[in-house]
Amino acid sequence: MDYISRGIARAESGDADLVILEMDTPGGLMDSMRTIIKTILASEVPVATYVSPSGARAASAGTYILYGSHIAAMAPATNLGSATPVQMGGLPGSESPGDPESDGDSGSDGAVDEDGKRRGSTPMERKILEDAVSYIRGLAQRHDRNADWAEKAVREAVNLGADEALARNVIDVVAPSIRDLLQQIDGRTVQMASGTVTLRTADLDIARAQPDWRTKLLSVITDPNVAYFLMIIGFYGIIFELANPGAIVPGVIGAISLILALFAFQVLSVNYAGLALILLGLAFIVGEAFVPSFGMLGVGGIVAFVAGSVILMDGSHRNISLPTIGGTAIVAAGFILWTVTRFIGLRRRHPVSGSEQLVHEHGVALDSFTPESDHYRGHVRVSGERWNAKSREPVSNGDPVRVTAIEGLLVTVEKTGGSSVSNDDH
Repeated sequence: MDYISRGIARAESGDADLVILEMDTPGGLMDSMRTIIKTILASEVPVATYVSPSGARAASAGTYILYGSHIAAMAPATNLGSATPVQMGGLPGSESPGDPESDGDSGSDGAVDEDGKRRGSTPMERKILEDAVSYIRGLAQRHDRNADWAEKAVREAVNLGADEALARNVIDVVAPSIRDLLQQIDGRTVQMASGTVTLRTADLDIARAQPDWRTKLLSVITDPNVAYFLMIIGFYGIIFELANPGAIVPGVIGAISLILALFAFQVLSVNYAGLALILLGLAFIVGEAFVPSFGMLGVGGIVAFVAGSVILMDGSHRNISLPTIGGTAIVAAGFILWTVTRFIGLRRRHPVSGSEQLVHEHGVALDSFTPESDHYRGHVRVSGERWNAKSREPVSNGDPVRVTAIEGLLVTVEKTGGSSVSNDDH
């Protein structure tokens, strides 16, 4: 949707004579389809939708887009149809808006009136079906195409091949190539928003605009299977985080996955999804400084920030440059690396208070240790205090020692290198 809108906008700003939209689709969401058709109808440049290459299809939502275009063209051995709205997701038995997917009807045979027309078996199904019929008939009448067959494609999910579609006035042209398409539509008159326009396309130069890396990346995220797994991962991540507060890892992964899934299902728009990911990323990065997650919050923050920045680069936010995103991510990564190293350094430092402070402290023997069953016993001075001590080796008066363990009021020591010091035990 965003790719098509930006492409038509570029064609308008570049004074192009025609936009050719090559299409091969099994269908899609009704809201996205209507947005695409609105963009085509409002375009200042004529739009020709071309179902290609051979073997391609314009099923479901593609049929509506084909009917809404100024020129409807198909390559040989292609087909269109199956435009019945179907429910996507939802709870069993629930009544929710459908989308013109090509996988079949709405899940039931539906009610049929005395004229043999399918009307739907529930009030919601009838409402959606009649709305879709009215919409596609309006598109057909605007461009003087076969409105009766269009209604049949919605009510009965019928299909047509390219040649038969041309014979029934469903499409305008059957062309094996774009160059042949330009030759055939030269001199045709199309209905634009501003009035009728006569096409002069025979000698036009063809400039192809392939999907950029951002569009390809978003197409992977919005794949129904990928979006479904993102949603599952998101929900389970949040559940595990709530069940185990402070686990951090499932919460970070779950929050990012859930926002991406909501974007894929078009619950969130491009702008809101990108903004949410950016804010989530910044929150994670700041949280790294206060919560010792050893980099998990920081890494999750960078991933969320970069993903949100990429998603946010739509037509109204194209001034966000990749160097800016990359530079910000590098600075954040440096901050996180510094924070993690500081936390690791703090964990390696010895305690500065309490009995644990004595471990690894150095002291001096106050007397010569006396042997017992399996060790030697005596006294040492550590941190200005006199302690009972034991050792596995003989210790003489004045020997430097190091504390290795503490048990109540008894410390375990071992001799260290250095000169002996004479001590007076007071």
